[in-house]
Amino acid sequence: GSELVRYTIERDGMISTFKELGANVFANACGPCIGQWARSGAEKKEKNSIVHSFNRNFSMRADGNPNTHAFVGSPELVTAIAIAGDLTFNPITDALYTKDGKQVMLTEPVGQELPSKGFAVEDAGYLAPAEDGSGIEVKVDPKSERLQLLDPFSEWDGSNLMGAKLLIKADGKCTTDHISMAGPWLRFRGHLDNIANNTLTGAVNAFGGATNKVKSQIDGSFGEVPDVARAYKAAGIASIVVGDSNYGEGSSREHAAMQPRHLGVYAVIVNSFARIHETNLKKQGMLGLTFMNENDYNLIQEDDTFNFVDLEDFAPGKPLTIEVVHADGSMDVVMTKHTYNEQQIAWYRAGSALNMIKAENAK
Repeated sequence: GSELVRYTIERDGMISTFKELGANVFANACGPCIGQWARSGAEKKEKNSIVHSFNRNFSMRADGNPNTHAFVGSPELVTAIAIAGDLTFNPITDALYTKDGKQVMLTEPVGQELPSKGFAVEDAGYLAPAEDGSGIEVKVDPKSERLQLLDPFSEWDGSNLMGAKLLIKADGKCTTDHISMAGPWLRFRGHLDNIANNTLTGAVNAFGGATNKVKSQIDGSFGEVPDVARAYKAAGIASIVVGDSNYGEGSSREHAAMQPRHLGVYAVIVNSFARIHETNLKKQGMLGLTFMNENDYNLIQEDDTFNFVDLEDFAPGKPLTIEVVHADGSMDVVMTKHTYNEQQIAWYRAGSALNMIKAENAK
């Protein structure tokens, strides 16, 4: 939550109530929702179940333990279970007992939608910018592991893309957590090259069913996804990601688009996108395409090469044609659709939305 909310509920006595119950009050920041929870005992990787009111319960999401079965409940229900200390507790029908054995029932909680005294904050944490920032130089230690100035992504060279290689064909659910894990990786969120080392490491490879293990078409070896992507990029070879349905669901994590782009991924072709992730791909100057025929997902093979043959005619509402060349020399022509408008196509041609904004401001 925000400092505004924290300060307000402390003023109104709510935090002291939770502390009296033995609750831990977390910092005003992303927490278990994105894996930022130093949960005691989680490192043991024991099988366990929890009920929380955070908005997502993907595997490993809350505490990094793949054996934690997380269930989502309302804040009221979670609080009742915490008071009872029993995951099977039903506050509607079950009673609690005092130290002297007296049976009590939890009353149905009531509350105000907004604080009666209004919201308040003592330190909003806002630092006003300089009136004239033209003379300000941003200095970042080149040896820093946590901060790195961004290099602009390269603009479209005006030609069709030939000879792109498959990086990974993701099988099943592929959330932004699979594409860019949070938790301990967040310390690198200001250093794109370092955080890119977790790119797609959680995605399940459709060929073999392993995570973070893909085939390199450079030498036929198998390696971790970021390493293979870097090898393609170093060799001047664009790479392609293929995904299933609702690709990129979950947090609207910008890094899940920036990292593949940084590693040389040119296009993501899926059966369907989560809306926000699709937009993020567009903003980073990538092609986010969907199969016109979902069965074409099954045509993609491990050693495939992709030729984008009509990028010069890229336009709103107009499908893009991709030649998928297999290792045996045979070829399938795959038609893809997209939702790019004129402005978003301009982002692609400029290399990113940020590139286009920078160019416009320089005029």
